[in-house]
Amino acid sequence: MICCKEIDDYLEYAKSHPKWINKERKLLIKNIVKPTLKRNDVFFDEKMYRNCLKYCEKHYYPLFPYQKFIYAFAFMFVDDFPLFPKFFVMMGRGNGKDGFIVPLANFFQTPLHGIKNYHVEIVANSEQQVKDTFKVAFDAMDIPEMKGKFRVTRELITNTATKSELKYNTSNASTKDGKRPGCLIFNEIHAYENYDQINVFESAFGKVRHPREFIITTNGYVREGPLDELLDMMQKILETGENPLGYFPFICKLDEEGEVDDQESWHKANPSMEYMPILAHQILQDYLEMQQLPSKRAEFMTKRMNWPARNEEQTVTSWDNILRCSYSDIKKKSPRLAPDTIGRPAIIGIDYADVRDFASAGILVKVDGEYIWRQHTWICSRSPFLKSIKFPIEQNYGQPEFDDYEIVDGPVIPPDAIAKWCLDRMREYSIQKITMDTYRYSLFKQIFDTYGIDEETRQNPYGKLRLIRKIASACGIIAPEVEKLFAEGKINYGPSAIMRWYTNNTQVVTDKFGNKQYQKIEPKLRKNDGFMAFLVAMYSKDLLEEVIMYV
Repeated sequence: MICCKEIDDYLEYAKSHPKWINKERKLLIKNIVKPTLKRNDVFFDEKMYRNCLKYCEKHYYPLFPYQKFIYAFAFMFVDDFPLFPKFFVMMGRGNGKDGFIVPLANFFQTPLHGIKNYHVEIVANSEQQVKDTFKVAFDAMDIPEMKGKFRVTRELITNTATKSELKYNTSNASTKDGKRPGCLIFNEIHAYENYDQINVFESAFGKVRHPREFIITTNGYVREGPLDELLDMMQKILETGENPLGYFPFICKLDEEGEVDDQESWHKANPSMEYMPILAHQILQDYLEMQQLPSKRAEFMTKRMNWPARNEEQTVTSWDNILRCSYSDIKKKSPRLAPDTIGRPAIIGIDYADVRDFASAGILVKVDGEYIWRQHTWICSRSPFLKSIKFPIEQNYGQPEFDDYEIVDGPVIPPDAIAKWCLDRMREYSIQKITMDTYRYSLFKQIFDTYGIDEETRQNPYGKLRLIRKIASACGIIAPEVEKLFAEGKINYGPSAIMRWYTNNTQVVTDKFGNKQYQKIEPKLRKNDGFMAFLVAMYSKDLLEEVIMYV
């Protein structure tokens, strides 16, 4: 049985403040903390823990109770290995994430920790961000008690006794210099778009005793990235208590979106709020501003309350609605199934605006009021934006949910490849129309002509190839219906991560006449080709209406 005053104090605090403790922290206490305290095989190095608290509060500032609580679990061991080698800490903006992690990181450098060459690497997505974190330690060095104990530059802090270094780095993998870190700190992982940046630093682990990793973050706007995957993993750990990787997930967020209007619930996302009056005041000011300026809501919900949100007045639909297009249960990520659609009436939609970038085509089928969309994307390997794209294109290529696109080697995406894909679908479905807008239409018309696929005209209304001349007007017509279908959960993407990404990258803009149009949220790096192909197919959806025949 492990006994620790700071742990006991926090458990009592959580019990006495149920409205301030969110579901994830309650699960942490129930399924991780309490079972750990009952274990007989766990060694709690209380002496080192006490030394850590004393060091941090002497050289930095008094620690908050929840910070002391988390620190304790960094000093628990099984067979001389940290019981919790990985910490995942999420809290709202302004709660002192740097002030929480830097004193502990600095302690790891000292003889009190007792491991020589225990290098600490602080990693963030931007240089300014990582410098701000490092500056907390740098400023602490400017007191008499630190003189002679550390060699200090603006890039490196070295303990003279242990030779342990504290340094910073950006998440750009090319900057890794081959050090053997004892501790890695990933700051604001919500901004990371893939695991490349993380893996390159983690690969140096395993060469120093007692390796530890801390992931410190708020929520953010990059979806389908490392943060979402980590949150899914943390949720499973918290719910089941099964934790083979040794994560300690301390997650602070609202339990429900509607709690944003209850100031008592703000403590769920902001554990430092009761100790920092300035923070409490600023959150209140931000809330009041949000009430007057609805455009501020996404930022407030995401950064202050750790509830991922966007400006729903501008985006196609909510992230939960997008997830429903792929999953029958979005929390458990249960796949959303679809009936066999082969042979049914179908519409093909094509988006092929830039021959050197992305192109998409898809097949649209309607079954029992549900619109089933299965797309395919072609990506030019020589696209100037490929390396900067905010989606793990090359990293996850061919894996489950990442197998409905292909990378085309060459200077352009050949239109013949897209045409062949359409012809293959025509052998599988009863194609009513092939729809596209004016971009590259003439090129495809020539190609389809060679296969005997003719154009829809006034004189030939049964032609298969349909041109949408004014895509903006067409989108304005179908936008209300698309919005309704998302809300009702009647759009089925199947297991397609790239289709969810496309949709999440699309915003709805309303002009002065009240007409709605679809645009990219960011013009170069956040592609939406698959969603635009879906829209042009939806323009012809009336052709999919089931006809009841009486015999």
